[in-house]
Amino acid sequence: MRVRRRETPVVSVYQLKPKFQNLLRPLTAALASAGVTANQVTVAAALISIAEGAAIWASNGANWALFLLPPVLLVRMALNAVDGMLAREFAHKSRLGAMLNELGDVISDIALYLPFAAIAGVSAILVGLVVAIAAATEAAGLAALQIGAPRRYDGPFGKSDRAVFFSALALALAAGIEPGRWTSGVLIAGAALGLLTIVRRVRAALGKP
Repeated sequence: MRVRRRETPVVSVYQLKPKFQNLLRPLTAALASAGVTANQVTVAAALISIAEGAAIWASNGANWALFLLPPVLLVRMALNAVDGMLAREFAHKSRLGAMLNELGDVISDIALYLPFAAIAGVSAILVGLVVAIAAATEAAGLAALQIGAPRRYDGPFGKSDRAVFFSALALALAAGIEPGRWTSGVLIAGAALGLLTIVRRVRAALGKP
C-alpha cells in the first residue's frame, strides 16, 4: 500500500488577503462610484513604487527614504487589492488590465527593492539576486496558466511576504544598524525562500504534493 506524503503547509502573508480586502471594500465601492477604474489604480500603485525606489536610490538609502518604505508598501498592497476588487466586483476586467496587473507587480518589485544595492555595505550582487529570483517566482506563477492550471500564488516568499521582508530590512537599516554580514545573511535567506517559492509553484501547477 502506497502512503501519500502530506505536504507541509507554508505560512504566507498572502493568506491574510481576504481580511485585508474586506477592510478595503467600502473604499473600493467609493472609488467605483467616483468613476475610478481598476487600470488607473494599477498604474498609480506602480508610479508610487517607482517614486519611492527612486528616493532610496537617489539618497543612497537615506534614513528618511528607508522609513518611508513600509508605509509605501502598505499603500501599494492596498491599491493592488482595490484594483482586483474593482475588476471582479465592478466589471472592470479587461485583457489590458490583466497585463498591467502582472507587469505592474514585477516593475514595482524591481523599482522598490533593487535600490537597496545603492546602500553602502549592502551586497549589490545579493540584492540583484533576490530581485531576479522574485521576478522568477512571478514568472513561475504565470507559467501555470500555460499548462491549464490556475495562476499560482503558493510559497513563503510571494509579493506580500517580500513586502514584509524588505520593510523589516529597511527599518533595521534606518534605525542605525550598520549593514554587513547580517544583511548578506538576510539576503541569502531571501534568495533561498524565493527558490523554495518557485519550486512550490511549479509543483502545485503540476498537481504534485
